Amino acid sequence: MTTNSGTKRRPVIVQKYGGSSLATAEHIQNVAKRIQARKDEGVDVIVVVSAMGDSTDDLIDLSQAVTGGQIPDAREMDTLLSTGELVSSTLMAMALKAHGYDAISLSGIQAGIKTDMVHGSARIADIKTERLHSELDKGRIVIVAGFQGLAESGDITTLGRGGSDTTAVALAIAAEAERCEIYTDVDGIYTTDPRLTSKARKLSEIGFQEMLEMAVLGAKMNPRSIELGAVYNMPVYVASSFSNEPGTLIHGGEHTMEVRKAVTGIAVDRNVGKITVRGVIDRPGVAAGLLQPLADAGVSVDVIVQNASSDGTTDFTFTVDEVNVEKASEVIGRDSKVEYAEIVTGSGLAKVSVVGTGMENTPGYAARMFSTLAEVGVNIDMITTSEIRITAIIGRDQVQNAVQALHDAFELEKTE
Repeated sequence: MTTNSGTKRRPVIVQKYGGSSLATAEHIQNVAKRIQARKDEGVDVIVVVSAMGDSTDDLIDLSQAVTGGQIPDAREMDTLLSTGELVSSTLMAMALKAHGYDAISLSGIQAGIKTDMVHGSARIADIKTERLHSELDKGRIVIVAGFQGLAESGDITTLGRGGSDTTAVALAIAAEAERCEIYTDVDGIYTTDPRLTSKARKLSEIGFQEMLEMAVLGAKMNPRSIELGAVYNMPVYVASSFSNEPGTLIHGGEHTMEVRKAVTGIAVDRNVGKITVRGVIDRPGVAAGLLQPLADAGVSVDVIVQNASSDGTTDFTFTVDEVNVEKASEVIGRDSKVEYAEIVTGSGLAKVSVVGTGMENTPGYAARMFSTLAEVGVNIDMITTSEIRITAIIGRDQVQNAVQALHDAFELEKTE
């Protein structure tokens, strides 16, 4: 890649730092030193920052306080929440300048990030990189406020929870960076949550396909950022901002991965709720009639089970995030035109999933998973699968037993 003058540009690295990495002035100083070290390696550095610590939650609490608990206006909420990242970016630029490094902070808008007009969960439509490259060509470290962009309406939008990860990967793609580095409070991607078993092992690398499944299922990565990385083949490196321990590289070269093991990891989501619509009159269009109102209300549905019809009626069961159980029940009761007898809700559930590209088109892994759970007395409520994932819905209080047993059964503590 060359500049307008024809000179060759230096390699670009995009780094992203999460809120826990920026929670205090001391933390910001420490991150500044890491950025300086990367710059000293002879690369151009773009840094994406989240809001400091819990400041986003604090802003949400303030909005609730001033509205008396009412749902705030979505446009104003986006403008409010975007300020948290602006604070982080300006403070980081100040810290770098104090150490003698030329730096500039840019809002998402100044960085050229264009989005659609969905407030609260906007998607990036385009990134105009002229300003970014102009600042890099001046030798500056560019600090970009994550999580935000500008809609065609001229209004500020935010990208939803974890949106700074998406900002970082998108900027890396737009700037033709060598890779995107995500620094957070964990030192990489593990075979499972280390809090559930002491045998959890950090992966040196993992494929996009497996990482996307694990991210969707609750692993500590934003699924949208992984999806972007996969589509544009942008390597993503995940490591801790609090240590120099090697992290995990997420990339598309699955043939070089440690997928000699069929199962790569075990993902867990502890916040699962269940809704059963009983006595549904069984006729074409039932599923759409139940699920469309939920989609219109912004409620995502995951695992779906429909029992076979016996007397002309059927039971339709699905899972949602636990926080959306009551909302989903109310939406069906209010908006669905489907005839049914009653709605039954349940909570206290969890998803436990084994993930691995090595399972694709290979029999036997589901049987081993289910027999392993049976041996330790874990009851399975629902089951769903994909080509590289097997998921069981179980009681939340059974998660640790389930994960420990599965981790042992698939020998995930071993590298081969």
